[in-house]
Amino acid sequence: MADVTVAQFAEVLKVPVDRLLQQLDQAGIKVGSPQDMISEEAKHELLTHLRRSHGREDPQADAAPRKITLRRKSQSELKLASPQGRARTVNVEVRSKRTYVKREVLEDQARQQQEELDRQRESEELARAALERAESERLERERAERERMEEESRRRTDEENRKRSAEEEARRQAETQAREAAERERKAAAAKVAKPARETTEDKTTRYGRQELHIAGDVSSRHKKKSKARDGRRRAVGEVDGKQHGFEMPTARVVREVAIGEAMTVGELAQKMAVKATEVIKIMMNMGVMATINQTIDQDTAVLVVEEMGHTPVLRKDNVIEESLQGEAEVTHEALQRPPVVTVMGHVDHGKTSLLDYIRRTKVAAGEAGGITQHIGAYHVETSKGMVTFLDTPGHAAFTSMRARGAQVTDIIVLVVAADDGVMPQTIEAIKHAQAAQVPIVVALNKIDKPEADAEKVKQELTKYGVIPEEWGGENIFVPVSARTGQGVDQLLDSILLQSEVLELKAPVEGLAAGFVIESSLEKGRGAVATVLVLRGTLKLGDPLLIGQEFGRVRALFDEAGRPIESAGPSIPVVVLGLSGAPNAGDELLVVESERKAREVAMHRQAKSRDVKLAKQSANMQDVFSTMGEAKADLVRILVKADVQGSVEALRDALVAMSTSEVGVNIVSSGVGGLTESDVTLAAASKARIIAFNVRGDAAARAAIKDHGVDVRYYSIIYEAIDDVRAVLTGMLSPEVKEQIVGLAEVRSVFRSSKFGTVAGCMVIDGYVRRNFPIRVLRNNVVIFEGALESLKRFKDDVNEVRAGTECGIGVKNYNDVREGDQIECYSRVEVARTL
Repeated sequence: MADVTVAQFAEVLKVPVDRLLQQLDQAGIKVGSPQDMISEEAKHELLTHLRRSHGREDPQADAAPRKITLRRKSQSELKLASPQGRARTVNVEVRSKRTYVKREVLEDQARQQQEELDRQRESEELARAALERAESERLERERAERERMEEESRRRTDEENRKRSAEEEARRQAETQAREAAERERKAAAAKVAKPARETTEDKTTRYGRQELHIAGDVSSRHKKKSKARDGRRRAVGEVDGKQHGFEMPTARVVREVAIGEAMTVGELAQKMAVKATEVIKIMMNMGVMATINQTIDQDTAVLVVEEMGHTPVLRKDNVIEESLQGEAEVTHEALQRPPVVTVMGHVDHGKTSLLDYIRRTKVAAGEAGGITQHIGAYHVETSKGMVTFLDTPGHAAFTSMRARGAQVTDIIVLVVAADDGVMPQTIEAIKHAQAAQVPIVVALNKIDKPEADAEKVKQELTKYGVIPEEWGGENIFVPVSARTGQGVDQLLDSILLQSEVLELKAPVEGLAAGFVIESSLEKGRGAVATVLVLRGTLKLGDPLLIGQEFGRVRALFDEAGRPIESAGPSIPVVVLGLSGAPNAGDELLVVESERKAREVAMHRQAKSRDVKLAKQSANMQDVFSTMGEAKADLVRILVKADVQGSVEALRDALVAMSTSEVGVNIVSSGVGGLTESDVTLAAASKARIIAFNVRGDAAARAAIKDHGVDVRYYSIIYEAIDDVRAVLTGMLSPEVKEQIVGLAEVRSVFRSSKFGTVAGCMVIDGYVRRNFPIRVLRNNVVIFEGALESLKRFKDDVNEVRAGTECGIGVKNYNDVREGDQIECYSRVEVARTL
């Protein structure tokens, strides 16, 4: 409340003004008249004085009363009739009293009662627990005493049985000895009487020429029966074969050391602990983890389950499985000579495929879309001087990773350079790949039959990049060839075989095969198809395979012509069927001991790959800020589907490389194979465009495309897809605004006008000055003001434009400090379309 007068404060308090003045005086607050102002501090002093005077200095005194009693008294009249007929009035007074207790008091009482009940209940529980504990201790003591007595009784029984069995054994041995002695005496007496007859009988033979077996009619049968009876008695007392066999306690449970990898299924974990999978699933359900027998669990969960079941977990290192694979691969066999692997590299349209086509006597380049190679082709060629395996790589800029893989797996690189075109960007890139892989280069100067061919110029250009001919003192062989006429092709093959002899290429033919994935794809009816190059060993039908994160068994083998084969040795390209999925191009192929081992390693690699992806997605603060910056950029969302893994990789890398700070490409998904309904649904949900490279959609996918209206583009040439995406990104770029100076006027005089303010009398000395164009005011060639023209006059007329050599009057908007000698620069802003 703001400051008020004493009279207003008395009216608020419902007290007379005189009494309030008296109380203020007693409180030591000096107030002259009822119209004086009273402040907040004075009000607080008055309140403190009143509390002190009424004996309520205690802070608790301000609290509300805990109990209020209301008394009410009412009077009424009651008329009574007397026997005499006269009415009499009686005054009746009714008194009532009602007590109200504060809610907090009732709650405190209820809380106290509840606490008292809790204390009583707790004491009862403690007493009950003590009684139960005492009862359990008594039962435990009784059980222990009972067990001790049973153990003593059992020990005494065992002692008695042992003594009884010993006495029985001694008595039996005595009887046996006596019986044997009597039997010997009886046999000796009978032998003296019937010796001739027994000899005649023993020499008797059967009609089959065998001797008859005669057993004397002694007491052996009775002896056996007694023996069985005695054995039964012995087993009854716990004796078997004369040895004491008492009752034994159950054996202790086996505690096993369980090796746990990063990823394993519930069934595998149960097998390692030698328990049923249902028990493991039950333990996991008690832990709050729902899993099936074939579900993969992480290492931490497996450790908790093993410890819960009483076993000892042993964490296996990440690279144990990989080291075991290396150990299998290091099994050495005799190395024999193998064919060279030759990679043909060079710039696009320099004749790589045509040269290889002439060597193979087939037509390959004509079948490629746009006349360019878009896949790595692998072929082995039988020549009169030996076998050579060729890898044909694409020359387009987008297939950099394909050329890098070809350089890594090859023995010799044939660098094809067009003699009429010279060294080009992809030629330089191929040289760098070869030098990085330390692979010898054989240069094929193609198109030497053309009139404009200049071999010397090409040699001179290649020397800048470290490729020097042998005749110039270098180490590289240069062979002029013509893929059209076949000129120099035989010399090129001789040079390749000569280089391979120098390298002494050898590889073991026997043992587990190892290789390199050149290309992979998904084909309808065949599943995952991988084109591999065998590097060592022999790949056979039925071999368990491990390729990157995929596993399987060799179901079928085909050569490059599609003919089925039984096996493939070193340096032989082959098509493999039977994998769990399409591997990545460039993955290593290994034949392992069993398909189970291949599955285990593949699952391990998949788990590591998932961990790496999750680690990349978990962003630190820098990633957060970079993500914020990306959110501002305009993104083109694209879903890529192609026929082979190499094309997917090339398209994805080429499209992502076009991103800038303003516009970018976001690859929503990429994969190998035809378009499916799920691909279309994903593209519709993420508002992405679909690039289908050499693939088409099935019936369900086509129907989904019509329903969702997804933009699908089909391509067979990679640079057309790249150019279309680049055009889309270019259209999303905001135009660049450039300034262009159109005129310059010099201030000759300055006029003051009450209507227009300061008006500069100017002479246009260059270009023109136009109304509504922005201007700058320059003084001593320094910009001191930027603005716009407020008025432009020629004499007394308003004009839109004044050309050079003409006087005019210029009014500068919102600026009056124009002086003689200043210059007014007129310019225009022009929007220029930007490109990537």
